[in-house]
Amino acid sequence: MLNGMASKVQRRDPPFAGLGQNFNCSICQTMYTNPVSLRCGHNFCRVCIVDQLCAQNGRYSCPDCGKRFSNYPELHKNIVLRKILLAFQSPQKSQDNVLSCTNCIHFPAPAIKACLHCEALLCDNHLSVHSKSPEHILAEPTTSLEKRKCSLHKEPLKYYCLADAACICVSCRLDGEHKGHEVESLDRAADIKKKKLKTVLQKLTTERDEVQKKLNDLLERCRNIHVKTTGTKQSVTTLFKDLNVQLEALKDKILTEITLQEKQLLHPFYGYMKQLKRKKDQLSRKMGCVVELNNLTDPVAVLQSDTGDVDNSGEGANTDGMKHNEQNLHEHLDLVQTLHTLHLSLADMIKAVNDCFGVQEAKYILLDASTAYCNLSISDDMTTVSWSTMKQERPGTQHRFKTYAQVLSFNIFCSGRHYWDVDVSKSGHWKIGMSYPSIERRGAESGIGNNDKSWVLYMCNGQCCVTHSKREIQLSATVSGGTIRIYLDYEAGQLSFYVRSTETTHLHTFFSTFTEPLHIAVLVKEGHIKFLGGRQEM
Repeated sequence: MLNGMASKVQRRDPPFAGLGQNFNCSICQTMYTNPVSLRCGHNFCRVCIVDQLCAQNGRYSCPDCGKRFSNYPELHKNIVLRKILLAFQSPQKSQDNVLSCTNCIHFPAPAIKACLHCEALLCDNHLSVHSKSPEHILAEPTTSLEKRKCSLHKEPLKYYCLADAACICVSCRLDGEHKGHEVESLDRAADIKKKKLKTVLQKLTTERDEVQKKLNDLLERCRNIHVKTTGTKQSVTTLFKDLNVQLEALKDKILTEITLQEKQLLHPFYGYMKQLKRKKDQLSRKMGCVVELNNLTDPVAVLQSDTGDVDNSGEGANTDGMKHNEQNLHEHLDLVQTLHTLHLSLADMIKAVNDCFGVQEAKYILLDASTAYCNLSISDDMTTVSWSTMKQERPGTQHRFKTYAQVLSFNIFCSGRHYWDVDVSKSGHWKIGMSYPSIERRGAESGIGNNDKSWVLYMCNGQCCVTHSKREIQLSATVSGGTIRIYLDYEAGQLSFYVRSTETTHLHTFFSTFTEPLHIAVLVKEGHIKFLGGRQEM
């Protein structure tokens, strides 16, 4: 009977039947959610295309046609497509839920009730003439009427067994396996379950809202990263255009200066060469006279000829003057002025680079002797700390480290971006990092890196490590000496360490949320280390 009844159920085809695949996003392969369009005309779910663009690392292109965009493309809401989707989804949902009366064969009417006894769907007209006998139990219309009957007794389900969590019929309750069990009516049991489901729904809704909030936050952070990187790229592009113009102008200026020096150097050479050419012409003329006299056969003519001019070789005062000119010839460029011009111009360019990235002039680190361990010696300029076998006579203030050979900086950092260079080449046992001022000053917890108030890079017995809250990480990179660079971005919660030799190598980066001002913290157990200065980025 059920099969016959189901065959009579009439359903209407949705007005957009067969078009479903055309409304699928090419990224997630499901129907569009909040569809947006790119400039090329292709549509995507908003979340899908945002994730795709963020993963392209600045080389933006359409996933469908491959069209490239120089900047992050604008996402335009496709309002027309949204309306079409609503029109497509609403009729489909409503038509799928419409069941027709079993008894209306020629002109199907919507069913409003189902008789569990007859296993039939009833419209309003057929319900009015249907039997009112107690065994004809009416329920909401459904094609799965067999589920509303007991599989064992074929009777309508009327109760819910609390012990077995099962829907049962009257026979199950009176004579079956559920006899004597506590039961509730189906409506009562359903109401209780709905209340529980409502609580679950509220919890799930809260969790979903939290997830959505986190997702929105991540999307906003991605957008901020894109905006910042785009702005930085534009600034760098403009900077390099300006630098190229300045470099070309500087090159022309330097070449002009060298050309002027070349002219100045060549001028005395040309004058001296002109004198030598005249001297050469005189000697050639005298040589001609000598040859002519040598060719005479008349001895009287040879002896009576005037050879005074020929005998005068021109060595005298004129020759001395030429030797003086030759000694004063200079063949080397005077590059001092050229280098001065070059250095000044390049310094201006470096200042322009610093201005572009918000870098200020060097800021020296000064060590606070009032915090220094008694075996540490602080230099007069307060930039160098040394290990000493002799204790320094210092007052025992509450700020002084009493267990470890440590010292803090005078400088306090509570905002901005900063970096400093530290020469560690004269020490083989040191620790360098950042610390809150609230760090303990005695006991095991006072050691930098041994607590959650300090972040440290250190070298001991040739091994380089980082540590925070007693959690130690051994680094594969080695620091055999040279210079350590410390970089702090307070707002970003980033503390990085680099080693500088022939090139700068990243060692490790801590990420945290800083809740107090920070001092530079140092431990030295051998030799000395020296702060070389640094910069502050605004």
